[in-house]
Amino acid sequence: MTLEEVLIQKQAERAQCTGPALEEVLVSAGDNDSITVGVYECAKVMNLDPDSVSFCVLAMDEDFGCDIALQIHFTLIQSFCFDNGISIVRVSDMQRLSELLGSKAEQLDDAHCVLITNPAEGSWEDPALEKLHLFCEESRRLNDWLPEISLPER
Repeated sequence: MTLEEVLIQKQAERAQCTGPALEEVLVSAGDNDSITVGVYECAKVMNLDPDSVSFCVLAMDEDFGCDIALQIHFTLIQSFCFDNGISIVRVSDMQRLSELLGSKAEQLDDAHCVLITNPAEGSWEDPALEKLHLFCEESRRLNDWLPEISLPER
């Protein structure tokens, strides 16, 4: 096994371990009212107060390949996150993501983008969020700029 294969294998193992951490962060952020759902709503938050954004999740579904407008939005969101030092991941199970978001996702048909924000009165500490930031840092060091995380099944 080559070094590159070992690094890729380790990255895949870390991605599996971070799924529960992402689930925990999404639930915790929802409880703290520190979550924004929807491409346009997220773009507004990023434009008005980019320093409040702590983490970004992009969700892809079967329509992603056919939706050019969504692909453009994703490219712009990714670029904004990279330019502003915001950790970003993607998930491919949008249905599971919507389940985790609950009523926030039901208000909108669009759960393609989710932001975790810091509340105005101060930053809430979450060890799972720190784990996700470290995962993103490690991924960037391996030139994986948009790592994919698998959300755990119920």
